[in-house]
Amino acid sequence: MSVATSTAETDTGTVRTPDDHVIVLFGATGDLARRKLLPGLFHLSEAGLMPDRFRIICTSRRELADDEFRELARAAVDEFGREPTTSESWDAFAATLSSAGIGEGFGALRDAVAGARKELGGEPRLLHYLSVPPGASATIVEELGEAGLSEGARIIMEKPFGTDLASARELNERVLAVFDESQVFRIDHYLGREAVQNLLAVRFANGMFEPVWNRDHIDHIQIDVPETLSIGTRASFYERIGAFRDMVVTHLFQVLGFVAMEPPTSLDAKTLAAEKTKVFESMPPIEPDAVVRGQYEGYRDTDGVGPDSDTETFVALRAFVDNWRWAGVPFYLRTGKRLAESRHLLTVAFTQPPRRMFPLNCHYVAEAFGHDHLTFELGDPGSISTSFLAKVPGPTLQLGEAHMHFSYATAFGGPEQALEAYERLIHDVMLGDRMLFTTSDAIESVWEVSRRVLEDPPPVQLHETGSWGPPPVRDLIAPRRWHLPSDHV
Repeated sequence: MSVATSTAETDTGTVRTPDDHVIVLFGATGDLARRKLLPGLFHLSEAGLMPDRFRIICTSRRELADDEFRELARAAVDEFGREPTTSESWDAFAATLSSAGIGEGFGALRDAVAGARKELGGEPRLLHYLSVPPGASATIVEELGEAGLSEGARIIMEKPFGTDLASARELNERVLAVFDESQVFRIDHYLGREAVQNLLAVRFANGMFEPVWNRDHIDHIQIDVPETLSIGTRASFYERIGAFRDMVVTHLFQVLGFVAMEPPTSLDAKTLAAEKTKVFESMPPIEPDAVVRGQYEGYRDTDGVGPDSDTETFVALRAFVDNWRWAGVPFYLRTGKRLAESRHLLTVAFTQPPRRMFPLNCHYVAEAFGHDHLTFELGDPGSISTSFLAKVPGPTLQLGEAHMHFSYATAFGGPEQALEAYERLIHDVMLGDRMLFTTSDAIESVWEVSRRVLEDPPPVQLHETGSWGPPPVRDLIAPRRWHLPSDHV
């Protein structure tokens, strides 16, 4: 069963054009820039969502001629963009690109920024994007301050924001010594997905959901991000970070914040951030015995991984939010590499009503079915499905599984209307819209919740590739069970 959709005109539907910008892209020759940032900036330009006038300056430790950077950028857009470039579409964008080496210090970058600003005229904004290894961020921030490139600028920082509470606090102190909190945009591409943002719309714009969004009607919630991919060439990163720091602290906890937050008085960034932070402050520390850590077989054979590595490539855990709305409701989180499927799911499992009124022969179906579910597919393009029991047509009363499904792939003009996550977030930063970005207080709160697990992690357990993790993951959620839409139809 599909769901019909229509759009309604609202004042918030007006798309604003960002002010003129000089964008400095640190790590412009790296993998993230090649796969996401350069194709994303090009698509924003093609869609008319970039400023009327802008310049993009690539930085690298080695000298890189402007034409060399333009060739690199075009190859990235052709390989990873939505469609290959043409001379007509590319030439105008290429004219905005230039390069500045920082191997000898930030003097050349300072001159390049000054030249770009003069070329644009007026008072263009300055935006720094730090697409660099986490350990390099604080040093670059301090060098920007020393070069006079921080005043009035905005800065985008990639995860992870520290590796524990102490390092997160140190990083925040070093960054906030140069930039004001209002200038810092800690990016989590997961929150840029249309389907994640749709959580706010579904919860707070529909009278059928918010009244039951609490412990009286919800039995448990699952946030499930399994992946079939291996760590690939990221061994050095993963050995330092692991799945818990890489996925749970940054992505999954942020989704949990959207799911569990109280209704904000408005959708402005400050109010949303405050409500999400309250969720994290209401979470008791996660105990090590509520966590299952796994590692897929063959991980230790990867170049750069030791034969006795205790790094987790899989993690599942049980968390709680100890407030009036959610007291006693478990939140189950699971993510890992080389698992059976790649999905991005939020599942809301509702409490089961008494079914004594139904014939005994219906009980087996009801018990096998489990809980009524509302499931959000948070991947692109995203969807919402519901699974519930209904009467099977016929002369007798039989229960069977029924389903309803909404998909962004077919609604509102299809996925062509949507921006990819990085595109949406970069556009938001240029507008100064902080709604989808987290604060230093929220970052420190989630590290505090994670402190006991990081100090005393349970041992890693090996699991087969293509499975759903080590066997104890089923015990973690029992007597409930992990839910996927494919479990039904």
